Amino acid sequence: MNQFLKRVELQKCQKLADEIDRVFPLDSNIKKAIASTPREIFVPVGFKHHAYKLDALPISKNQWISSPLTVAKMTQFLEPKGADSVLEIGCGSGYQAAILSKLFRRVFSVERIEKLVWEAKKRFKELNILNINVRYSDGMLGWREFAPYDRILFSASLKNIPQNILEQLNNGGILVAPIEKDGKQIITRFIKNSFTIEKEELDECLFVPTKRGTV
Repeated sequence: MNQFLKRVELQKCQKLADEIDRVFPLDSNIKKAIASTPREIFVPVGFKHHAYKLDALPISKNQWISSPLTVAKMTQFLEPKGADSVLEIGCGSGYQAAILSKLFRRVFSVERIEKLVWEAKKRFKELNILNINVRYSDGMLGWREFAPYDRILFSASLKNIPQNILEQLNNGGILVAPIEKDGKQIITRFIKNSFTIEKEELDECLFVPTKRGTV
């Protein structure tokens, strides 16, 4: 990518970060992560002119890349400051993981659709992002080999957090997920203490549902 195009791309990223910040005030490190991650790389060619709007967009295999506003909210609710490792369940296009890579030393992302795994890996290589590990697997299994994680993020909705996923969260760690409740989806934050899980409902959202198995 030549320097002029890169400069134009980063200007668009900064404008997007500023627009999100006006709607949902961002921590400076999260705003910087959004302002330095070109969203157009993560959307299909036919939708690149919509890449810097606050819209969710379709990607391969009937999946969606979340609105950048939703990505910003999920990231901020995760409270990344001071955390080392994060597990994302549902890599999708890879945009959320790319944002997380600017905020965590180690990012682990699980995706059940093989085509999306290879597409995401290609994008990370293109952007020279080296601290994201992607696994083709049933996301509801997590990634036990590298557990426990300081943070866990679900990029797909579900009714309840499986016990085996909570077991992969560090004591004192935070899990953020879109929880299905009364016909709605609510971004919910779970904080794991020694013997209890604190739960806080934060905001309405819209995600594709979590599914079992791989395709």
